Amino acid sequence: MKLREEKGNILRLLFVLSDRNLLSAAVGLFLVGLFSIFSAGLGMEKNAGAFVIRQATWGAVSFAAYVAVLRIGYTRLLDWAYRIYGIVMILLFFVLILGHTAKGAQSWIGLRGIRFQPTELAKVALGLFLAKHLCRHPVEEAKDLVGVLGLAGISLILVLLQPDLGSAIVLSVMIFTALYAAGTPVRHLLGLCGAALSALPVAWHFLKTYQKLRLMVFLNPYIDPLGAGYNVIQSRIAVGSGRLVGKGYMLGTQSKLGFLPEPHTDFIFSVFAEEFGFLGGIALLGLFFFLLWRILAAGVKSRDLRGKVLVASIAGWIWFQVLEGMAMSMGLAPVTGLPLPFLSYGGSSLLGLGIALGLVQSVVVENPRPDDDS
Repeated sequence: MKLREEKGNILRLLFVLSDRNLLSAAVGLFLVGLFSIFSAGLGMEKNAGAFVIRQATWGAVSFAAYVAVLRIGYTRLLDWAYRIYGIVMILLFFVLILGHTAKGAQSWIGLRGIRFQPTELAKVALGLFLAKHLCRHPVEEAKDLVGVLGLAGISLILVLLQPDLGSAIVLSVMIFTALYAAGTPVRHLLGLCGAALSALPVAWHFLKTYQKLRLMVFLNPYIDPLGAGYNVIQSRIAVGSGRLVGKGYMLGTQSKLGFLPEPHTDFIFSVFAEEFGFLGGIALLGLFFFLLWRILAAGVKSRDLRGKVLVASIAGWIWFQVLEGMAMSMGLAPVTGLPLPFLSYGGSSLLGLGIALGLVQSVVVENPRPDDDS
């Protein structure tokens, strides 16, 4: 049976040709997120059920986007990569002018009571752009590197202007992993790392006051225990009080008594760790590693370099947000406000992840093993 005929059957796309283990891992993490959001919401003034209903609704929308992307195929979307990237850059620029401000960043577009964060779409658009551009214009000389950084840097600058330092770092990780997957010479990658490290002292002077304070309380949260350091201190208490097996589902005290700020978004892992303990945290981390392993496997098996680069950038995106989301809850990384993939409350993040996994699955479908081509 030919691959084109197989793609005409959406059920076969979802359950036969695609990686079911990858989809199962993502669904499992999403369900863990729903239960954690409900538990976190019990300690807030708003109805915990409302958070779950909205998250489940966004989950359905994200799954629809996942199916649509899988049906369209990553090769067709790569044909539109430059246009998609340009449209999303216009959205990011629009946010700077008329965007809604929350948590110190002007990152949201509001429409009839629904807030959407275009930065999540920028991650998808950047992955598509890098996959197409790096394979069409491979980096061989320094001028090639400057060229791709100049174009990819547009998204980075627009996100930094919001300012959203966490998402800017995610985009930087995506750029680096894409360059590596595209076969960029090691000397250029090392030079890029050196330039980034050298720029850190200069970058400090461009940070907002609250961003500098976040970095300072990361080193010592007790310099402002009732202000910027409060979140980190309470999150550490929540994670530590879970001990080995946790206090039990919906029995965590830090979130229920209102001590833990933003328990359903930034510090969702703290809620989970308090209720399920160290062993639960290890199991959750294992599920994330399994998801990333399946994503990387799709890239390794792809016979299309564009697919490899695309998958690598998506893997870098999810890996960094998992690392940051868990580490900042334990005080091992500065607080950035990045959502923990699939667990944190937020429709924009879910939608971006749904599209990203659809692209990964499309790489699996359109690059079958030799024995599947018949």
